[in-house]
Amino acid sequence: MAVTGFRRRVVALTVLIATAVVAILVVVSHVLLSGVTDADAHDLARTRAEAVAANVTAVGGRVVLTENSSEALDEVAWVYADGHLIDGNVPAGMVERVEALAGSRRSQTAAVDHYLLYTRKVPIDGHNVMAIVRVDLTPYETSEQHSLTLSLILGGLAILLAGVVAHLVVRRALRVVHEMAALADDWGHHEPGRRFDLGVPRDEFGELGRTLDHLLERVDNALADERRLTDEIAHELRTPLTVLRGEAQLSQLSGEPVTPETVLSEVDRLNAAITTILRAARAQGDAGTRCDLRSAARQAIAGRAVEVDVPAKAEVAVAADVTVSLLSPLLENGLRHARSRVRITARVQGEAIVVDVLDDGPGFDSAEVDRVFEAGVTGVGGYGLGLPVVRRIAASAGVEVRAIADGRGHVEVTLPAVRAAT
Repeated sequence: MAVTGFRRRVVALTVLIATAVVAILVVVSHVLLSGVTDADAHDLARTRAEAVAANVTAVGGRVVLTENSSEALDEVAWVYADGHLIDGNVPAGMVERVEALAGSRRSQTAAVDHYLLYTRKVPIDGHNVMAIVRVDLTPYETSEQHSLTLSLILGGLAILLAGVVAHLVVRRALRVVHEMAALADDWGHHEPGRRFDLGVPRDEFGELGRTLDHLLERVDNALADERRLTDEIAHELRTPLTVLRGEAQLSQLSGEPVTPETVLSEVDRLNAAITTILRAARAQGDAGTRCDLRSAARQAIAGRAVEVDVPAKAEVAVAADVTVSLLSPLLENGLRHARSRVRITARVQGEAIVVDVLDDGPGFDSAEVDRVFEAGVTGVGGYGLGLPVVRRIAASAGVEVRAIADGRGHVEVTLPAVRAAT
């Protein structure tokens, strides 16, 4: 229904524009044709008057015509000398008007009914001689009316043709758009990797194809992100669940009860993983918040043996719970794989604060340093636990995090610093 309404609006707009253009063209053509016919009628009148004037002369003090005019000419040309008609037959309905023109003593034109009257002064010394001719305007008016009628008919056909063409063109264009949208929708559900790949846009359809390709890319990324989230959730939750199951099986075989400390530890780890994943999903909505980096670091340490070298009053433009969620898995990895020492430091770098989580463990393999944040990828000594979630939180909060292969455990987190008020 919406597509049909749009098509009708486009066709109606096209017809309206075509009507306006045709109306302007008809008016302009009629005005130009009227000007041409008027000029032709005046030229004919002047030609007749000159022909009559050429035959007028004075003989013995009298004004006479050197040649006798025909009866046809007598009906359309008259000669007055000193106020008296000397040649021609003036129709009864025009006598008064013709005599008035004859007495005017100057050349002029006048319209009477459907006739054009033209008066020409004939230069003869001692006499006031006027040659008056009549031109029937009926043929010219008929020609103008026929031309106007034909213009209106052709204009109506042009408007109709414009409407039909607009309807066909819009229907075809919308069919292409509909087909592209249907393909994009189908690909988004079944083949998100497919693209139109129309190249550099050369028209609106090329731009539409590029836009749909971008949308498909986002859909593909969203699906991939969803798969990564599923992998990360499974990766984060499987370990504590496996430990709990192992303890339960061991207790079943040995008959010894499961130690509460083990259960509580793994339940806390499971709860921390769930909380971290939820914070990762909500991190993008925490824009515009801030926190004290030293307080967030101490909260992430949670009483564990970690050295802290973070400047006082170092504020970052990231929410406190997000900052804690970023640092906690990194510290846990460091404590798990360190030989004897884990520490966290911070330094100002431009408009950012760079946090380094360091341990004296085996560190990251240089060949895998770019993949350690992918779910299921581990480095030397088992690194990788929790790092996919760290990457997700960092991406959501606009934070950069990277692993550095320098012979020790080293992860660098770049947080945006809070800008001083101006």
